Amino acid sequence: MIKTTGLLFLLAVLFASGAMAQGMQVPKPSAGLMPNPVVGQALFAKNCASCHGADLAGSDEGPPLLHRIYEPSHHSDMAFQMAVRNGSRAHHWNFGDMKPVAGLTPDDVAHITAYVRMQQRKAGIR
Repeated sequence: MIKTTGLLFLLAVLFASGAMAQGMQVPKPSAGLMPNPVVGQALFAKNCASCHGADLAGSDEGPPLLHRIYEPSHHSDMAFQMAVRNGSRAHHWNFGDMKPVAGLTPDDVAHITAYVRMQQRKAGIR
């Protein structure tokens, strides 16, 4: 157990330092924030649905978030924070790179992520 915990901690430190070494900031929601999927749904509709689809099933502009590729074990909540803040290079789909999304705070992204995760669970994606 101690070895596993130590290894996970080391991997987290290496990932974070690698992101910082590349000039990427790792956004963090406010301490104690309780992400609210209802708030996230409205923020998603306003800022994300045009590319990812109102039903999270994707569009001609962006990939579906109701897909196993975006399950928490493959794309963590931090990956959503990083994509919104810094953009994301196309790596699973042929939609081109995702540009950063201006005007969203880390708290906003946490609410959006809570909404996405809730919808993923409803779709059987865990």
